[in-house]
Amino acid sequence: MKKIIDIIKSQSRKVTESQLLIINRKLLTVICQLLIVNCSLLIFLFSCSSPKNEVTSPDGKIHLSFNIDDEGFMYYDVKVNDSVFIDSSLLGFEAKNGLNLKNSFVITKTELTSEDETWTQIWGENKTIRNNYNEMAVHLENEDSIFLTMRFRVFDDGLGFRYEYRITDVDEVIITDELTSFNIKENGTSWSIPADFDSYEHLYRTLPINEIEDANTPFTFKTESGIYASIHEAALIDFPEMTLKKSENLKTIETENNSDSKLLSFKSNLAPYPDRKTKAIFKIENLKNSEPENSKNSQIFCFSDSQILNFKTPWRTIQISDKAVGLINSNLILNLNEPCALKGDLSWIRPMKYVGVWWSMHLGVESWVINDRHGATTENAKRHIDFAANNNIDAVLFEGWNEGWDSWSGRQSFDFTKAYADFDIDEIMRYAKEKNIEVIGHHETGGNIINYEKQLEEAYRWTKEKGINYVKTGYAGGISDFHNHHGQHNVRHYHKVVETAADNHISLNVHEPIKPTGLRRTYPNLMTGEGARGMEWNAWSEGNPPEHHVTLPFTRLLAGPMDYTPGIFDILFENTRNSPQRKKWNDNDKGNSRVNTTLAKQLANWVILYSPLQMASDMIEHYEGHPMFQFFRDFNPDCDWSEALQGEPGEYIVVVRRAGEDFFLGAATNGSAREAAVPLTFLPKNQDFVATIYSDGDDAHWKTNPTSYKIEKKIISHNDTLFINMAAGGGCAVTLSPRN
Repeated sequence: MKKIIDIIKSQSRKVTESQLLIINRKLLTVICQLLIVNCSLLIFLFSCSSPKNEVTSPDGKIHLSFNIDDEGFMYYDVKVNDSVFIDSSLLGFEAKNGLNLKNSFVITKTELTSEDETWTQIWGENKTIRNNYNEMAVHLENEDSIFLTMRFRVFDDGLGFRYEYRITDVDEVIITDELTSFNIKENGTSWSIPADFDSYEHLYRTLPINEIEDANTPFTFKTESGIYASIHEAALIDFPEMTLKKSENLKTIETENNSDSKLLSFKSNLAPYPDRKTKAIFKIENLKNSEPENSKNSQIFCFSDSQILNFKTPWRTIQISDKAVGLINSNLILNLNEPCALKGDLSWIRPMKYVGVWWSMHLGVESWVINDRHGATTENAKRHIDFAANNNIDAVLFEGWNEGWDSWSGRQSFDFTKAYADFDIDEIMRYAKEKNIEVIGHHETGGNIINYEKQLEEAYRWTKEKGINYVKTGYAGGISDFHNHHGQHNVRHYHKVVETAADNHISLNVHEPIKPTGLRRTYPNLMTGEGARGMEWNAWSEGNPPEHHVTLPFTRLLAGPMDYTPGIFDILFENTRNSPQRKKWNDNDKGNSRVNTTLAKQLANWVILYSPLQMASDMIEHYEGHPMFQFFRDFNPDCDWSEALQGEPGEYIVVVRRAGEDFFLGAATNGSAREAAVPLTFLPKNQDFVATIYSDGDDAHWKTNPTSYKIEKKIISHNDTLFINMAAGGGCAVTLSPRN
């Protein structure tokens, strides 16, 4: 009321009509705001006798509740099969300039809706996706005229929630912390990598949940009662990435269930700006005199000259299953993204197999830099194009093709339209077109985003004009201006690159990326990425241990496809280790590097480690005449159905994929030998199939005899069971084709 009196007093002086109109509109706004507060109080008082704000999964097994305590702090809890899974966990944000984004909220309205639809991907592990959930949208506001919708979606395989803020009379919002917490009720076993705002290339840990201090997401765990779950995020477009940090709870929510929650409480920890304090910045959106977006939710809004700032966070996600493979078979993260934003004919986006000038550089026998060891030359390019054309391979990648590799010093200044003198781009593109082979361009930035963005539009236009439809990007280095790889600044950059590529009908393979969050649904030209320790680590370090490949599907690959680049046949580097051309270039190289798998497991990883752009990563001369390479010749990455059949994180996995009429099965184990009995019930009934089985030899072992293998053929059908024997660190790959 004081505001009203002050406004009335201010009108006591002589004013113009226009000034009076402005004053009266401000007066109307204040009155409306008072009405909102009074209505909110009435709604709050009335809601005390109303049912809780809660929503369940379509099958009724997952139950989520939302509540507000006496101070207006928000929290949620989750039950699975009527047992507490996520105990009362805090929600909200901290912000600068006195903005209260965390408490003093009252509920104005709760809406419950449902969705059950089927949508189709243009590519993906499964072409047809069911999107079935129950939604609860809780509309809130506080005394600072901050409007918030907490939107919860609960699926049979987990849940997601996000914040949708609407703030008046501010120019910007600066987020300093996220309070979102995950108070896991039970201890158990977890699989994760340490939190790092600049890299995901760490080895995975298997630890009790209560021994984790911080972790990157997806953070996968199994509770003592046998529930598998993974915490991640979806639809990351304009926000910093989330990691998890053990927390003592910024505010303890007093409930009967949270007595020991401090031991297992994690909160979101956002990648910061260079000042280490700022996490996210949102500028004003000019929505003057327009109907607010949330008016459809029947909240009370007044029209005025007030500035209105809207922002939405990514979805915080929890995938839930009673089986480990259920996490892999979940489409929850994809479903929380917006439908495809690209219009028109999208046939320019298609899965492919490729080889490339790449592995030789990591081994040190060729160089990215133009010299007498340069890999990306016209002659070598044509040799790789010929190999691809002769082996049912679609494309060739060339790293080190462009000027700038000789100035690797922290401010790399690559030129993305100028080829090295010994790489005749026009002749190579002519030759590739003649052979019907795609060329994958390569944009290594070294982390110099400023330099990249200066050239972005021209580079992608030039690339398309040359006939190149795919680009692999790289950010191997410190990000310019001291930004983190995974902060909001870089998230915005990556999104700009995706949109620029889409404008030029170019598909992307992103290395040193922000982690996938399902954006491939919205931008299907964002086909694959890295985001974990890939094959290259085996070339110049202790390498990736045998359990690494059977951990990735339950962790990193829950987020999306990974360009791991499997397929090394010269596992012990016998053909290159003593080459006179070899030069050490990486300080991690102790001279004893190798690949820590059997040969059969390398084949299996083409199936297990999903990527729509799948690479045979070894030097092409190591494939020539090798019987095991037939599997890759036959393999089709353009699958339309996939299913993880068996497996446990860090132990073993069995995956099958269908492409057309053919099926491809991959099985792999950790450092222990293992037998897997695989019922073939996924095959069509009343149809015989020819199974070509590429397996470990009887004397195979990843450490002592990795290249021992055998190949056999069988006639099998829907009613059969395939018994797979895997050596320690081994695996098996199977092609299943209809019998004529």
